[in-house]
Amino acid sequence: MYKRRTPSIIRAPVPQLSRGLSWVDLSFLGRPHTIATGVIEGAGTLALVDPGPSTCLETLDLQLQGQGLRLSEVTHILLTHIHLDHAGATGTIVRRHPGITVYVHERGAPHMHDPAKLLSSATRLYGEEMDRLWGAFEPVPATNLVPLRGGERLEAGGRRFHVAYTPGHASHHVSYFDADSGVAFVGDTAGVRIDGGYLVAPTPPPDIDIELWTKSAATIEAWSPATLFLTHFGPAQDVRPHLRMLLDNLKTAAGFVRTLLEQPGTDDERRARFAEQFDRELRRTMNDAQVAAYALASPTWILWLGLARYWRARGVGSGSG
Repeated sequence: MYKRRTPSIIRAPVPQLSRGLSWVDLSFLGRPHTIATGVIEGAGTLALVDPGPSTCLETLDLQLQGQGLRLSEVTHILLTHIHLDHAGATGTIVRRHPGITVYVHERGAPHMHDPAKLLSSATRLYGEEMDRLWGAFEPVPATNLVPLRGGERLEAGGRRFHVAYTPGHASHHVSYFDADSGVAFVGDTAGVRIDGGYLVAPTPPPDIDIELWTKSAATIEAWSPATLFLTHFGPAQDVRPHLRMLLDNLKTAAGFVRTLLEQPGTDDERRARFAEQFDRELRRTMNDAQVAAYALASPTWILWLGLARYWRARGVGSGSG
């Protein structure tokens, strides 16, 4: 049986998006405002959007208890995509509470059921840091998974959600929109923005596609949402300017990488120059503490790898990123 460790429950004002829609801060690696989980409660059901990594599972449990809720009451988990910072705790939660229905894009569903390939790929990126960062990634039984293509409508937490396929950041990314509240849960498709800082387009390998990302932003904008909920981090109300800025900043970062790939030097040298350029870009609008927060949510070496892969697949530069 799961036994909670010593941290106490802190009852604080619940950050509301709308009645029955709230969120919790998972305090990833002890840093607040890095990973958020959406909480949807109503009609006798409780849903989570992106429960985060297993390293944050205890915090998720305690934060829910602070709202008078329990993990054992969760009936649905809505995954925007299967990256470890979004979906890592899902299998552990389902193992402890087997009645939960998990919604995930059809390309991601097989990897939730058998995560060996996903974990092998992630280990190549994170190496010995895997356990410290993400913890366990347990499989989800196939009977608990509901694969999505986009275009569906589903009910969870007393709400009816529109589902859209929103690739660009990941080939298995979907977004969820509740028209009644105007809230769209968009995972990483609308970027990373912490405490009103620089809006980063997170570009990890292997699925970055700028053209598809641009179409996905248009899909989200067509919903006319009042609020975008970002896993990194929290709600954003300036929807149209936000999405325009996201695409502008994506093109800026992609331009940095393309230029560097066309220049002489090793990839280590190019990556270091990219980190310097991107750090200057961040510091145009942020202080040291804000920049440090982005190092956890969207590190520059990950941004480089995804964009270098994107350009090389299109014949720019040579070698591996």
